[in-house]
Amino acid sequence: MRHTLKYMALALLLGSGYGVQAQSKRKPNIIFILADDLGYGNVKSFNPNSKIPTPNLDRLAGEGIKFTRFYSGNTVCAPSRCALMTGFNMGHAWVRGNAKAKDGLAALRAQDTTLAQRLKGNGYRTGMFGKWGLGDDDSQGAPHLKGFDAFYGYLDQSHAHDYYTNHLYEIIGGKTVEVPVDTTQYTEDLIVNKAVDFINANKDQPFFLYLPLTVPHAELKVPAALLKKFQHADGSSKFPPETPFEKKGNYDSQAQPHATFAAMVNKLDTDVGTIVALIKKLGLDNDTYIFFTSDNGPHKEGGADPVYFNSGGAFRGVKRDLYEGGIRVPLIVRAPGKIAAAQVNPSPWAFWDILPTLGELTGTATPKNIDGLSFSPLLNGKKAVKEHDYFYWQFNENGLKEALTKGDWKLIRFKDKGTAEKLELYNLKSDISEKHDIAAKNPDTVKALYALMKKAKTPAENPRFDWSEIEQ
Repeated sequence: MRHTLKYMALALLLGSGYGVQAQSKRKPNIIFILADDLGYGNVKSFNPNSKIPTPNLDRLAGEGIKFTRFYSGNTVCAPSRCALMTGFNMGHAWVRGNAKAKDGLAALRAQDTTLAQRLKGNGYRTGMFGKWGLGDDDSQGAPHLKGFDAFYGYLDQSHAHDYYTNHLYEIIGGKTVEVPVDTTQYTEDLIVNKAVDFINANKDQPFFLYLPLTVPHAELKVPAALLKKFQHADGSSKFPPETPFEKKGNYDSQAQPHATFAAMVNKLDTDVGTIVALIKKLGLDNDTYIFFTSDNGPHKEGGADPVYFNSGGAFRGVKRDLYEGGIRVPLIVRAPGKIAAAQVNPSPWAFWDILPTLGELTGTATPKNIDGLSFSPLLNGKKAVKEHDYFYWQFNENGLKEALTKGDWKLIRFKDKGTAEKLELYNLKSDISEKHDIAAKNPDTVKALYALMKKAKTPAENPRFDWSEIEQ
């Protein structure tokens, strides 16, 4: 009897050990939250002088690691998201600028394999809720063809300007289809509710949740109840002086753009808190990586006032600029149990590094021909990691703009058809605000970076983004 009990105890011990081992081998869940046009300086933990409270984001940073030199894929929506999904920078990406979904060239092609497709192929349930921007419902870039099991939201960035639309899109029966929406419903709420449903439905298996939220992108609009938090009892704004915005283009009039923008950022912060609280409630803390960032720098559309809110922090420029304010964005990664809390990492990384990073974290194969490098060791408590030699961007609205950083040096090139090119050089270590162009004083550095800039790109395969005519 004594031997029997001994063997039973040993079996229980071994069984327990094997159970722990099996549990530890569970593939981690990935939640990637992407804000729309949120500036680096709009998150209080990145800019203590921010006028808008972001307690949930600040708590997330306090529990994880804050990257202070993280770059978006580009300075506007679609190409930035292309870099995120495919791992290519703007020297090699298919989508290198914004375009109308209906023209067919804004969509990813059949051969453009996304992060979601790779994770789905590795056994992940994949869901996206929010703004896609890389393919209409009848294109090769439709969400159901790009690796998503579930989707609800906007396909086109122009449509996403409307927070009280009469329709959105959803994957139903394996296809992306248009679905009606009650125009009294704030779409941000509908989108977050779908994300919550997805987490609950997939809590017992590895999942990838991509949450590209639409706030605080223009137009500036929130439900009255949210706006009241940023108004005095008499209805006046807590962020004076207010200059009413008059309807223009896609954007409706807004009497209190400052208060409304603050409410939108607060809404974003609240929604992040909802997702984090759910993960904790479900006991998924130790199985889930949570990423938070923004698709590009702050906008100045629909009455938005990035100067008033110091939305770019110490950086020069906004959305559509290749100065730091247009492309440097906050990145927070929470990996409980993996790294010490409240870390700050100053090394440079970019959107095209997300695909290989998640590949290593999940054991998913990563193609060798992409531009991205993995920084996953940093998320597992290690310090040594291979870093980039340089970073490259290009963008074309009102002429071609290119930027390249190498270490602390940054070269920006401006060129339009029939005009001479202009080169600006900055040292980001001594001049983080890019106030002093020192190109004339450093001709050898300009020459070296200019040569590297030429090597960093290939001609665009997509005719919509063939800007060779500008070079003439």
